[in-house]
Amino acid sequence: MEDTFLSHLIELRTRLIRASAAVLIVFLCLMPWHSEIYDLLARPMMMALPEGTKMIATGVVTPFFVPIKVTLLTAFVVSLPFVLYQAWAFIAPGLYAHERRFAMPLVLGGTLLFLAGMAFCYFFIFGTVFKFIASFAPKSITPAPDIEQYLSFVMTMFLAFGVTFEVPIVVILLVKTGLVSVAKLVEARRYVIVGAFVVAAVVTPPDPTSQILLAVPMIVLFEVGLFIARLIERDRDRLPVRT
Repeated sequence: MEDTFLSHLIELRTRLIRASAAVLIVFLCLMPWHSEIYDLLARPMMMALPEGTKMIATGVVTPFFVPIKVTLLTAFVVSLPFVLYQAWAFIAPGLYAHERRFAMPLVLGGTLLFLAGMAFCYFFIFGTVFKFIASFAPKSITPAPDIEQYLSFVMTMFLAFGVTFEVPIVVILLVKTGLVSVAKLVEARRYVIVGAFVVAAVVTPPDPTSQILLAVPMIVLFEVGLFIARLIERDRDRLPVRT
């Protein structure tokens, strides 16, 4: 048993080294374009600022470290398929065939939904939010956001939208594990709708447009999760029981 435990630790270390090496290689390949990558991230804010206005850096090393952080995060996102493959290769041998058939689509679906949430936030939410904030600035003030604070805000929003887009995965797991039935989830639909707007009000800035743009996709994704969960619940009894 000790040999088996050590072999698992060695396998885990090997997978972690490969995943980290992939992120590092992509990071080094992207480094020549670190400024362009940050400019792309800053574009929604720059489009909302008055013409000729630039963002500022209040720290001495901030102009160096912030683009590096953005490039590293970009490298991780680009390397995510390989990183997930390494995680999958580590856990797959311990799963039954039917569990592997269920887990792999779940991991891929969850990843795609998270990335879709980030993309939705970048292309649809940021423009609305930044224009709303800029519209409240008095004429005597010229908005010039600090790049470090901007990065922190953007990462928080990416995380919030990425997680909220995982609603179908949560619904599917609840039904798959037998914690909740589809019928109970259908009964709770009106609470889910109210909860979606509450979450949107907490996560997004206080403008109704961005709140609606988060709440409505959450409700739609909940319905998508319900549809898939119905199919899973219908076939659950045919799956072999693990002992």
